[in-house]
Amino acid sequence: MAANRRCSEWLEPLKLGRRVCSPISGRKVINKILLKIPKTVQRDIWTHLLPKRFTFEEAAFLFARREFEEKAELLSYFEWAPVPPNGFLSRSAYHFELTDKTRAIMIKRAYELGMCMVEFHSHKECQPAQFSISDLLGFREFVPHVWWRLKRRPYAAVVLSRSGFDGLVWIACPYAPQRLDGIVIGKSVLIPTRLTPQRYDYHEKRKV
Repeated sequence: MAANRRCSEWLEPLKLGRRVCSPISGRKVINKILLKIPKTVQRDIWTHLLPKRFTFEEAAFLFARREFEEKAELLSYFEWAPVPPNGFLSRSAYHFELTDKTRAIMIKRAYELGMCMVEFHSHKECQPAQFSISDLLGFREFVPHVWWRLKRRPYAAVVLSRSGFDGLVWIACPYAPQRLDGIVIGKSVLIPTRLTPQRYDYHEKRKV
């Protein structure tokens, strides 16, 4: 899904033209955006994505209810679905591509439930987790489609490694992600690495 192709470039905001998002009038200022998952579910998802014998990247989708609390916006767990081996068109230890059927099934389920979608996938590296360039390019292509299909519901993505996780949320616009501030597990909050650049022109500027 996110990792659906390998490419070395990312678009600068100016190249997006009309796709650049403007502030939404009247929207409350939200201090934090959190994903809330029961402890048993978190353990099951992590076990699926990070097996003891890591051969291929793994993926899963979580369906979440959008809720508001004081100074926070929550995506609260409703159900989740692992992507089975036959749900991948191709994959390796460093890349995956889902079948069109898998994507359609996941979007259809979110639509039927009236829920938001949260994509999870794993990276084999033990380095601190962050989305790859190909992940970001995949989001550019896929997130606007999900927003259209799910009537502008937020979309979130989480990448896991054995040393942590990072997350992005498209909550006000399908072209401008915000950082996921944490994952609430019971009374604890897991904190992301926050290593993924938010600026769309970040990789372009690194080349200069």
